[in-house]
Parts: sequence; structure tokens; C-alpha cells
Amino acid sequence: MSALSNWLNSGRIVPVNDIAVDLGTANTLVYVKGEGIVLNEPSVVAVERGNRKIMGIGLEAKRMLGRTPEGIEAIRPLKDGVIADVDVTEMMLRHFLKQVTQKRVFRIKPRVIVGVPSGITELERRAVRSSAMSAGAKGVYMVDEPMAAAIGVGLPVETPTGNMVIDIGGGTTEIAVIALSGIVSNTSIRVGGDELDRAIVTFLRKNYNLLIGEPTAEAVKIQIGSAFDFGEDREMDVKGRDLVSGIPKTVLVHSQEVRECIQEPIQAIVEATRRALEITPPELSSDIVDRGIVMTGGGSLIRGLDKLLQHETNLPIHVDEEPLTCVVRGAGRILDDLHKFRTVLVP
Repeated sequence: MSALSNWLNSGRIVPVNDIAVDLGTANTLVYVKGEGIVLNEPSVVAVERGNRKIMGIGLEAKRMLGRTPEGIEAIRPLKDGVIADVDVTEMMLRHFLKQVTQKRVFRIKPRVIVGVPSGITELERRAVRSSAMSAGAKGVYMVDEPMAAAIGVGLPVETPTGNMVIDIGGGTTEIAVIALSGIVSNTSIRVGGDELDRAIVTFLRKNYNLLIGEPTAEAVKIQIGSAFDFGEDREMDVKGRDLVSGIPKTVLVHSQEVRECIQEPIQAIVEATRRALEITPPELSSDIVDRGIVMTGGGSLIRGLDKLLQHETNLPIHVDEEPLTCVVRGAGRILDDLHKFRTVLVP
């Protein structure tokens, strides 16, 4: 009998120490059974160069991005939705799990469900499992992020009706058609919110000789970034370092410029959506025409992206009210009703 079967048949279907984790490129969220989301922190770790001693994790470390002295570096251990630095991911996960378990009565090692990108390799899966186990998990189970997002949104994934989900995270965009508790077709591209930030950094460097960090680029994206032309022009003062003189300066940037500079990654998401629709079985395609497409993940908050996709596909697009938490809410719902959702877990 497998560990998963033992867990499901252990009388206590889900002990209090079961935890769901959305290990994202940009943010890590943790859900504890019976309590809901208890942690939402940036996936950033600040370490001392050389001895790798931890100086800060999560929000504390994110505040250090681009501001660290020579001896300290702020690392984002996940890249494009997968683990790029196993050791640092392990330290970060151990810190978050410790933070969650320490405050509670239980000190038993938790069983953990982790949301992972659907396109990851077996090697990348092993890295997730080993990081969670080394961080103190008793058992590790995985669920594909689009499936978790669909469950988090409340879609009836177990029915024969087709549901399409576009989950745009920091490092990846996952597009999946789900029916009968399985992913019928999926398209995964390593383009997400981080790619938009990088496009803004490049644009300002080339057009204004202005050097900015990723946190500033993210602020520009949130405040004046858009994927669709609404016919209104927003503007923002952006501060950075002049590449020619080397001294700080401020430039006025318009929303139209930002929209143009992020076109390439935005078009990659549109093209991936088209490809996903092309490989969808015809019977499920008719369901998607009726039900539309649901968008989740932080990237779905980009102004006008839903309008652009609606314009390009002629399908209704629905953005979840809390797109940033869909995956962890879905993984949490799996914990709450394991017998119903047991087939969606990846061993």
C-alpha cells in the first residue's frame, strides 16, 4: 500500500498538521488545514556571500533587493516556476514551515502538498520533494498548479465538462483544459510577471539611459502598465541612475510606452492561449465557448490583459477576485476533502 493510501485510510483523514504550499517564483503561500492561509511572503532570501549565512527571508529579504552591501546578496531561489538553487530553496522552505509550525501546538512533522508547474521535469519534481523533505516535511505530495488554481476558483473539475484555466505567475504561464479530475491538454511557457519587469528595465535603459532595479520595474508595471489600449494615458515619475553621468535622475514615463515595451511577453501569453485552444478536443471546446476562460495568478492583474485575450479569442474571460491565492486555496481544498480530490495528486 502506498504512503498516499495509508494517509487516506489512516482514520484521521487529514491530521491537523497537514499543510499546503504554493512555492511560487515571486511569492510563497502556506495554508494550514482548518485555519486557511497563514503565510504569504516573497520568495526571496538574503545571504552573506561566501559562508551563505542567512540575513533575511521573505519580505525582509525582498526589501533588500538591489540595496545590499557588497558582502550580502538577495537571491530569488526559484526561476521560471522551478527551483534554481536547491540549497537556498530548502533554507527558505524550512524557515517558512518552522514559522508556521512553531506558533501552533503540533510539533509533529507536517505532511505537505506543493503546487508545481505542470510542465516541470522529473528532475525538477525531485528537487521540490527533496527540498520539502529536508525542510522538515513527513511526506510530500504534488498537484499541478493549473489544477490547484481551478479547484481554488471553485470550478467543477471532477465533472465531464471542460474548464479552461490560465494561471499567470511570476515565472510561468500555465494554460490547461481540465475535465474529469485530470488535465486533458496543457500548454506551459516560461513567461510571467518577471518577464514583464525585465522588459521594463531594458526599455528604460535603452530609451532613457536610466538604470532601475526590479522592484522599481514592478512598481511601474503595477501603476501604469497595461496590455490593452483604453484610450487613456497615465504617467509616472521613475527614479534611477543615469547610465551616462552616473548620478541619480528622474524621468517621466507614459503608459503607452510601457504597453509597447511589454508587448513581446504579452503576445507570448496570447499565442500560448491560441495554441492551447487549438489542441483542445472539440467536445471540450464547445464547453469553453459556453463557460469562457478563468484567469488566475498575479499576472492576471495586469490592466487590460483580460480585455486583450477576450478580443483575441472572442471568448468570455473571467478574472478571479483573489487571483494571487488561487493555487494555495485549491491545494488547501484538496487537503479539506482528500477523498474527493485524491486523483488530482501527483505521486
